[in-house]
Amino acid sequence: MAKMNSLSEAETLELYRVSLNNTENQPEIANAMAEKGYDASVISQGKALLAKARQLFDANRIEDNETSAAYANFTQAKSDLEATYGVHRKLAKVVFKNDGVTLDRLGILGRIPRPYTSWMEKVKTFYSEVVADSALQNQLSRLNISIDELNTGESQIAVLEAARENYLREKGESQKTTKSKDDALEEIDDYMSDFYAVAKVALVSEPQLLESMGKLVKS
Repeated sequence: MAKMNSLSEAETLELYRVSLNNTENQPEIANAMAEKGYDASVISQGKALLAKARQLFDANRIEDNETSAAYANFTQAKSDLEATYGVHRKLAKVVFKNDGVTLDRLGILGRIPRPYTSWMEKVKTFYSEVVADSALQNQLSRLNISIDELNTGESQIAVLEAARENYLREKGESQKTTKSKDDALEEIDDYMSDFYAVAKVALVSEPQLLESMGKLVKS
């Protein structure tokens, strides 16, 4: 949306609302604009464009808020799993420090990968192996890692995956509504650009009426 004097989108929409309503409701302005082709039917077209833009602006704001909430939930779930897995991984490396085969089987050789997908594969490998193998569980219990803790780690994987799916879904919906909002704002911007250009001509002898539209006139 082309900002007018650095107004925000919300401020610009409010300016448009005031301008159209006062044009419609003030006879002097309505008559002057009608003489230049902006009669009631043309003003109604502008109000329809404005209503559409406002509706999509509000919808986009809601989607953005939902996306922010979903991202916060995702990052919290990831942080929780990172904490659980981090402890279990470190202790498992102690338990199996002389057993390279098991270290490789559990995916805990080397450094923890940074990319999400690679990291998640390591986490899944670790918990799927230890939860399914009572012998591994017995060895880990030496450092007080219980089966309940291991089950908790595995359940946190499902929580994180669900949170990520929700975040990506909300992000996609937000991007879609942003595109629709931007298109609608371009339409009303184009209409109002012509509207104000005509208003300056129609009200050239009565510039104070431009101010009733919310447009400041330089003295």
